[in-house]
Amino acid sequence: MKGDLNVEKYVVTIGRQFGSMGRPIARELSEILGIDFYDRDIVEAAAEKIGMPLSKISDEEENASGFYFFMKYPLGKSTTDIQDKIFNIQRRIIVDLADRESCIIVGRCSDSIMADHKNHISIFIYAPYEERLKNCVNELHMTPDEARKLLPDVDKARDLYHMRYAKYLPSDYRHMDIMINSSILGVEGTANALAGMIQKRFG
Repeated sequence: MKGDLNVEKYVVTIGRQFGSMGRPIARELSEILGIDFYDRDIVEAAAEKIGMPLSKISDEEENASGFYFFMKYPLGKSTTDIQDKIFNIQRRIIVDLADRESCIIVGRCSDSIMADHKNHISIFIYAPYEERLKNCVNELHMTPDEARKLLPDVDKARDLYHMRYAKYLPSDYRHMDIMINSSILGVEGTANALAGMIQKRFG
């Protein structure tokens, strides 16, 4: 039954390669488990707490490629001090969410932030390059040229972001409970497989 887990609050953190369909999988997983998922709204809330919505940080968000701006710059293009301040507020938001409710948190170094949470399961979603390229074109409606440029750029940005704040790569298996290739089962199948493991772990 949806959300029928017989434990106290738990948290699922999801890291993902760009184009692996991690966000749609997280959304589907939240429907199956009956819990909320949080992604970019966390960093937006953090920015608002310091009186600087990320939409004001850089004019680049408003240009033609603005839709993907924050995939390459998770904390915007502000100064290091402001980025660190946003991240520290974001950390507190993530901790508060996990204390308040069972939830799924996508990215934001949440796997590292939640590492010591007693009811935490960390997941990394990946896929072969060609499958991710197809997803970018077919699902994210990018041109092939845009996809070929953004795939390595966003992968690099996420690696740098994670190394900076978590001190390890987001794909480091030593810090993951589950690593899954989303191209094998697709969005719905991957979400169902993950839900089964989560329910087995916490149910």
